[in-house]
Amino acid sequence: QVQLVESGGGLVQAGGSLRLSCAASGRTFSTYGMGWFRQAPGKERAFVAAISVSGGSTYYADSVKGRFTISRDNARNRVYLQMNSLKPEDTAVYYCAASFARATTRLLNQYEYNYWGQGTQVTVSS
Repeated sequence: QVQLVESGGGLVQAGGSLRLSCAASGRTFSTYGMGWFRQAPGKERAFVAAISVSGGSTYYADSVKGRFTISRDNARNRVYLQMNSLKPEDTAVYYCAASFARATTRLLNQYEYNYWGQGTQVTVSS
């Protein structure tokens, strides 16, 4: 069993920045790929970013490319999402997830993830 706990969400003005953190426990963190997803009110959960086991490969949704950066610290069992130049349309609950999928391209698919955090709210005001 893996436990994931997100933190770092909050209210920020458009153009501002936030850094989300996800702390993992329960199994060896460095054995699974990690992803961030988000769900806005009335919308389906959507892929935001993912990072491979080693951290050598990263993937981003087109809507956040160039503004968000995903990273991981395997020594601290944490994955991060640095969010810059935030827009009102980035407002959502952000979820951290862990996947045992071997092919890193599968990390773009939410159904490839085995464990999910409880989410953290990000609100961007205009």
